[in-house]
Amino acid sequence: MNKRQSRSKASTDGRIRSFNTRIDLEEDVRQQMVARLNQSLGNLFDLYSQTKQAHWNVKGEEFYQLHELFDEIAEELVEFMDMVAERATALGGEALGTVRMAASASQIDEYPAGVFDGLEVVEALAERYARVAAAVREGIDAAEEAKDMATSDLFIDVVRGLDKSLWFLEAHLQK
Repeated sequence: MNKRQSRSKASTDGRIRSFNTRIDLEEDVRQQMVARLNQSLGNLFDLYSQTKQAHWNVKGEEFYQLHELFDEIAEELVEFMDMVAERATALGGEALGTVRMAASASQIDEYPAGVFDGLEVVEALAERYARVAAAVREGIDAAEEAKDMATSDLFIDVVRGLDKSLWFLEAHLQK
């Protein structure tokens, strides 16, 4: 193999494939963080698709406002997914980002069938945004414990955005 070719390490012990990197984190830390990042990627991708489902199907007197809000917060998720996937690959891992991979990795409940009314849709999304934010907070703690401050910082940015979107959603439910 010449120097220009990627060297990869195929694992026989169940660990995900890793590529050589000069990032100064131990292999086991990188593996742990890549797994955590892929979990977040699955959650974010699923949350994105559910937010778009809500965007397309919301009904009611606040239709236009909610339709626009859902589209705006969905687009922010695309940025987060990209950052998370790129961090996984920067650590020498593989980003598991197809729709099927995301669905199998997601920790959030399926979007409820038959929910179209504006406030019911907002409630369903708020529950899911809160669940994903909680999982990302767990990722912050795990990354800090592993002394991977770059991944922790990335997760902090993601949770800050999720919390803002959750605030926008919950404001519709508060009286």
